[in-house]
Amino acid sequence: MTNEQATALVWEYMLLHHQLEKADIIFVLGSLDERVAHYAAELWKSNWAPWLVFSGDGRQHSDELLKDAYGGRTEADHMMAIAVASGVPKEHIIVENRANNSGENYQFTEPLLTARGIARNMVIIVQKPYMERRAYATGKIHWPNSQLIVTSPPVAGFDAYIKNAFDPDLIRNIMVGDLQRIKEYPTKGFQIPQAIPDDVWAAYEYLVAAGYTKRLL
Repeated sequence: MTNEQATALVWEYMLLHHQLEKADIIFVLGSLDERVAHYAAELWKSNWAPWLVFSGDGRQHSDELLKDAYGGRTEADHMMAIAVASGVPKEHIIVENRANNSGENYQFTEPLLTARGIARNMVIIVQKPYMERRAYATGKIHWPNSQLIVTSPPVAGFDAYIKNAFDPDLIRNIMVGDLQRIKEYPTKGFQIPQAIPDDVWAAYEYLVAAGYTKRLL
């Protein structure tokens, strides 16, 4: 196995390939990737849901890999600005800017929706491609009665994703850490259990042995 082969196995496992359906909200979890905000704005303009919700602080990350990227502005506020600049009216946007992990994205957003009488029977979740599975597994813990459709900016694989955007080692470290969390977090009640194929776990072990350990628990 090579780094590239192992990365491709983990990358493909993280993708859920859900089909879009009309929803109550488009829910964007905080991100270092501005393409997530642009994609979410395009989904709103294509009438997939009447509300666009951004959640995430991001300024409090102690992990060097996930440190504040937006000059002191929260991830949610930064992404809202992108959406507004893309043509989404502010009156159709809800901002939750306190959450600092995936669980808090759901926990802190729920009362904002309830206060406005906004349903969440069907939710389109927008994340980075390699975090689709984690976003879904976390969401089903906090919103078990919601149908969650997870999507991400369409790219043709890992190499296309990082091109002119991210250091490949940065993303590999994050992917390895997220896969470990998919295995470990269900026992802590943070995510629903998900089967991990043997070849995907072998790829994880290969990448750990290759030194991609900066995001491990």
